[in-house]
Amino acid sequence: MLNVDLHCHSNVSDGTLPPALLASRAKANGVDVWALTDHDEISGIAAARAAAGELQLRYVPGVEISITWAGQTVHIVGLRIDETNPQLVNGLFTTRNGRQQRGRDIAAQLAAAGIPDAFEGALRHVGNPDLMSRTHFARYMVEIGVCADNKEVFSNYLVEGKPGYVPHRWATLEQAVSWIAGAGGVPVIAHPGRYKFSALEFGELFDQFKQLGGSAIEVVTGSHTPDQFDEYAKVAVRYGFLGSRGSDFHSPGESRTDLGALPPLPSTVKPVWHDWDL
Repeated sequence: MLNVDLHCHSNVSDGTLPPALLASRAKANGVDVWALTDHDEISGIAAARAAAGELQLRYVPGVEISITWAGQTVHIVGLRIDETNPQLVNGLFTTRNGRQQRGRDIAAQLAAAGIPDAFEGALRHVGNPDLMSRTHFARYMVEIGVCADNKEVFSNYLVEGKPGYVPHRWATLEQAVSWIAGAGGVPVIAHPGRYKFSALEFGELFDQFKQLGGSAIEVVTGSHTPDQFDEYAKVAVRYGFLGSRGSDFHSPGESRTDLGALPPLPSTVKPVWHDWDL
């Protein structure tokens, strides 16, 4: 059985390792097929592909696109994309635009809550200044001792109703699916178990995603609890979605699941890679 990991992040977005080191870690952990899926950014793909080639690690080009749906941020992974596709490139550029101003707004809120210099502090943890995110602020707050770890940060800051929460208007679901499909890729709803939707809203999300051409959801992911593996396997079967598997690995010191360490997809789910030439 192939060890497939189709979701992780490098320091090009909000991970801590460069693409080449992620490739080495994936290979060392027994991964057979690997995708780098940085947030709204594809500039790490060339280095990832080159490193994977040297390691004889089968590589899948990917991206994770931030969208706004029903007032919440949802992530759509694109797999097997052509990262040179102009529509995708331009769409991701538009999506990234505005992150730095959002970062300054987050810092202003944190300063008002007694946490000074957060913008400069977060910037020290940023590999790509165009992709400053809440995770970079969380790392700074752990660094200066405001919180013990990222989990504590996101329990008390940076989320709706807490200091440092600044919403951002991302792409639409229709745009994300269109960009991925236009680049020859496979659209996948990332870690659906993380979203705080009602049953009715989830039904609407899955229905709309399918109508737009979406074909897969993540079932086994480091962002799901073990009971959610079975829950979203059933969702995949119900809607006719393929199932994807990925650690959502960001950092050796932060991520709940390492590259390649997840259990296999449930046997009831057809893998998203079932017809790939691997």
